Amino acid sequence: MHSFKVEDMTCGHCAATVEKAIKSVDGQADVKIDVANRAVEIRSDKTAEAFATAIGEAGYTGAVQGR
Repeated sequence: MHSFKVEDMTCGHCAATVEKAIKSVDGQADVKIDVANRAVEIRSDKTAEAFATAIGEAGYTGAVQGR
């Protein structure tokens, strides 16, 4: 599991954009997003770096919190 803090994710639209970016890396990923805490949890075999890159390309800053 990968955990990210996405400080600039502030609303449901932001969350949908971040989830779409994550799904572009792994369409089967289990994604849980908590907008209030700006937290994203991803269950996937793909690397945290791949998700961080996708989140960044979507216009957001995703800081890896742990695995």
